[in-house]
Amino acid sequence: MVNEAGPIGVFDSGYGGLTILRQIRKEMPQYDYLYLGDNARTPYGERSFEVVYEFTRQAVRYLFGQGCHLVILACNTASAKALRTIQHVDLQRIDPKRRVLGVIRPTVEVVGNISKTRHVGIMATDGTIRSKTYELEIEKMSPDIQVTGEACPMWVPLVENDEYDSPGADYFVKKHIDNLLSRDPLIDSVILGCTHYPLLLGKIRQYMPPGVHIIEQGGYVATSLKDYLGRHPEMEKRITQGGSVRFLTTERAEAFRSKAVVFMEEAKLDASQQLAAERVFLE
Repeated sequence: MVNEAGPIGVFDSGYGGLTILRQIRKEMPQYDYLYLGDNARTPYGERSFEVVYEFTRQAVRYLFGQGCHLVILACNTASAKALRTIQHVDLQRIDPKRRVLGVIRPTVEVVGNISKTRHVGIMATDGTIRSKTYELEIEKMSPDIQVTGEACPMWVPLVENDEYDSPGADYFVKKHIDNLLSRDPLIDSVILGCTHYPLLLGKIRQYMPPGVHIIEQGGYVATSLKDYLGRHPEMEKRITQGGSVRFLTTERAEAFRSKAVVFMEEAKLDASQQLAAERVFLE
C-alpha cells in the first residue's frame, strides 16, 4: 500500500455516486479526488449481501492501492451491505489507519431534526430497503421515529437509460410515491436513499404532496465529511490538495463519459476538469 498523502477515494457501483462527488467537491474543492465506478457490474441493488461485499471490498482495496487513505462509499447499497464488515474486519487486516465511510449515517443524522410528525419514508433500491439499514440506524439515533420503506426498482434504470425526464418516468415516480404515502399518510419527510434519485427530483417534487420534506443525500454527506476532516486532522494531512479529480471505470471509458456528463453537470466544469475516464479491472 502507498503511504504518502493521496486523494479522497469515492466509489459507486455506477454513475449515481457522481452526484455525491459533485456536492463534496462543491463543499471542499481544494482536495484531490479519485472516483471509481464499477459500471461493468452495475447495478448492485438486486445482488446478494455476499456479492455486494466482495465487489465493494475489491474496489476499496484498489483505491487504497492508488494512494487513497480515505474512501467514501457513495452508494447506498454498498453502504448498507458492505460498509460495516469492511470497517470492522477488513481495515484491521489491511491498514487500521485508513478509513471507509458511507452515505447512510450522514443522512440519518439529520432526520431527527427535520421530521415533526416522527413518520419518515425511505425510497431506495430493493437491496437497500431489504437490508433495513436505514431503519436500524434511525432507531439508534431517533427511536421515536416510525420508518416506512418503498423499493423503487425502475428508478435507477430510468436514470441510467436517460429516461428520467420522459413521460414514462411520471408513471413510476407517482406510483411509488402513492404506494409509500398510502401505507403511512403521516409521513412528513422522505429520504431519497439512492444516489441516482436526484436526477428524478423534478418529477418527485411534482408528485410529492406539499409539506413533505425531500431529503437529498449529497449536501449532507459533503457537510458531514467536512466536519469529519475537521475533527480528524491526522487524516486531513494524508489528503493531497491540488483541486483535481480523476475518473476510473470498469466499463469502456467512452461509455462512461457519455453518461457521466448528466450526473456531473459537465457544462459547468472548467476545461481542466473534463470527464475523461481510465478503464481498470477489479479482482
